[in-house]
Amino acid sequence: MARYTDASCKLCRREAQKLFLKGDRCYSPRCALERRAYPPGQHGQGRKKTSDYGVQLREKQKAKRFYGMLEKQFHNTFLKAAKKKGITGDNLLIMLETRLDNVVFRMGFASSRKEARQLVNHGHFTINGKKADIPSMQVVPGSVVAVKKRSHKSPKFEEIKDMQISVPAWISVNVSNLEGTVLALPRREEIDTPISEHLIVELYSK
Repeated sequence: MARYTDASCKLCRREAQKLFLKGDRCYSPRCALERRAYPPGQHGQGRKKTSDYGVQLREKQKAKRFYGMLEKQFHNTFLKAAKKKGITGDNLLIMLETRLDNVVFRMGFASSRKEARQLVNHGHFTINGKKADIPSMQVVPGSVVAVKKRSHKSPKFEEIKDMQISVPAWISVNVSNLEGTVLALPRREEIDTPISEHLIVELYSK
């Protein structure tokens, strides 16, 4: 399976915005964007004019990178969102938010979406008691996402049991049992990822 293997901090610098790809490091002075707040590459500090298309493209790239997706997967998600009833942009963000890796991140079981994707890939989670190791799985309302019993003694998850976790309203979490429930699909106003989805819709509608 194709995946991005270059430095994560380059992505934040390219988008001139923190994408929170490396957990705690993104909140510390070691964050690359804090030290070099300009795009990577030899022309990164040059002045550039951005066209309307460029603005739309950057918004799409930013959304992809927030959720850790490559182009083909992101485009396919957009096509599915466009076929659903309702506003395409809202549908897209809801589908991105209800990916298993993002739900694990939102429940506080990982410090970043990247870490959540890795934990899911390594088989640490179940959905309604069944094995779930595909990060892109869509989690539906009523689903219980839990850390596997054999993973409870892992230092990573032992640490979480003592943490105070803040979760969005569409999720509930039982930290002591290391499980959470998706109560409903998130509404647009409950999604705090800084994305202007209408620009993505405009880009793909050309």
